[in-house]
Amino acid sequence: MLKLFENPASGNCYKVRLLLHHLGRPLERVFVDVTPGSTRPADLLALSPTGRVPLLLLDDGTPLTESNAILNYLASGTAYLPDEALERSRVLAWTYFEQNLHEPHIATRRYWVSLVEDSSPRANQLDFWLENGKRALATMQKELETNAFFGSDHYTIADIALFAYTHVADEGGFDLGDYPAIGEWMNRVREQPGFVPMG
Repeated sequence: MLKLFENPASGNCYKVRLLLHHLGRPLERVFVDVTPGSTRPADLLALSPTGRVPLLLLDDGTPLTESNAILNYLASGTAYLPDEALERSRVLAWTYFEQNLHEPHIATRRYWVSLVEDSSPRANQLDFWLENGKRALATMQKELETNAFFGSDHYTIADIALFAYTHVADEGGFDLGDYPAIGEWMNRVREQPGFVPMG
C-alpha cells in the first residue's frame, strides 16, 4: 500500500491525497509535525534528507518528493494529465505557476497567520505575501473568466494543485469574494467525482 508522510493542514499534502482519492487508491497516512521547532521522524529523514512533506512511499519502497512531481507521476496515463504534448505542457505550466507565484505567497501567509501561534518573526513579510498572493489570484481570475479549468477543457492536476491552497486562502487574509470566477471554479472542483475535503 502507498504510504504518505504528511500533515493534514498542508495544502501540498492535500493535493496528493485528493488525487489518490479521485483515483480510488488506498493510502496509509503518517502524520508529521511541521510547526516551527518540530523534529522530523527518523524514517522520513532516512528517505529524504530535507525531511519535507509530502513524501510518498510507493509499494516497492521508492520514495517520491515534491507535491506537484508526485501529482505528475500518479496522474500519468489517466485523464488527470493529458497525453497530448501541448495540452500536457499547458497543464504543467499551471503547476509551475502554483509553486513559483502562488504557493510561496498564499500558503506561506496562511501558515504564519493561521497555523503558527506567533507570526511576529515574519511580520515584516506579511504585506509582501499579501500583495503577491493577490497578484496570483488575479491571474487565476483572468484565466477563469474564459476557461472552466486550468490548461485543459477538463479537470486535471493543474486544478488540484491550485485548489489546495486557494480554497483556504481566506485563512491567510485573502478575500476570495473579490474573485468570483475563482469561487465558481472551486465549486466545480468540489463537484468532481471522488472529491474529498482537506483534513
